[in-house]
Amino acid sequence: MLRRELEYFLGALRFFTRLPVPAWVGHSAEALQHSARWLPAVGLVVGGIAALVYLAALQFWPQSVAVLLAMAATLYATGAFHEDGLSDTADGLGGGWEKSRILAIMKDSRVGSYGVVALWLGLTGKFVLLAALDPALVPAALLAGHAWSRGCATLLLASMDYARDDDQSKARPLASRLAPGPLLFALVFALAPLAGLPWPQAVAGLLLALLATVWLAVKFRRWLGGYTGDCLGATQQLAEIAFYLGLLAQWPR
Repeated sequence: MLRRELEYFLGALRFFTRLPVPAWVGHSAEALQHSARWLPAVGLVVGGIAALVYLAALQFWPQSVAVLLAMAATLYATGAFHEDGLSDTADGLGGGWEKSRILAIMKDSRVGSYGVVALWLGLTGKFVLLAALDPALVPAALLAGHAWSRGCATLLLASMDYARDDDQSKARPLASRLAPGPLLFALVFALAPLAGLPWPQAVAGLLLALLATVWLAVKFRRWLGGYTGDCLGATQQLAEIAFYLGLLAQWPR
């Protein structure tokens, strides 16, 4: 059982990142369905890489440079997988007017103006927000932000249907709804790193990320009747940004 779960985790790591995994890890649609519950744990790995790079860079450069290098490390580790989803989703919802047209735009490998703007805002937003945080909080913020934002994406897997009818999509094996048990398992990894942050900030980040997820889910259900792989990436990106916004929020007294 432990070996099987390890294989599912490593399968998720291979699918959602470019990090190497052992050759013995198998690949099948069924295994990928089980791997979905490990998505927040993958976020912990990616966030951990970012935190280590940030801490190392902070010994030599200002915080802004350390944040930039940490972001570059996550882009390298994931191959900009989720950023690509954000770009495609922005192009599809911005340029389409019906489900078939939106899905066609999202599948197109070319990047349109909506996608470029979304990418710029997303990357710039994360940089500005992380650079504005207390330097001592950034490592914990990276861990929690990457894990919880991927937890938000699993909420779509548990509550919505897959929107595409074709069988060629890379995310097709994720089409089965995540059952309550696997969802709870995923949320444990998504919520655990919040303990490393001051609780008022952690709660604010959690709630803003949830709000962003609900907002996107409403749009996905209205225009697509469900989600796609690109939608999951867009959800992760927007939820991560919203989480950092919550950490920085200063409430009126």
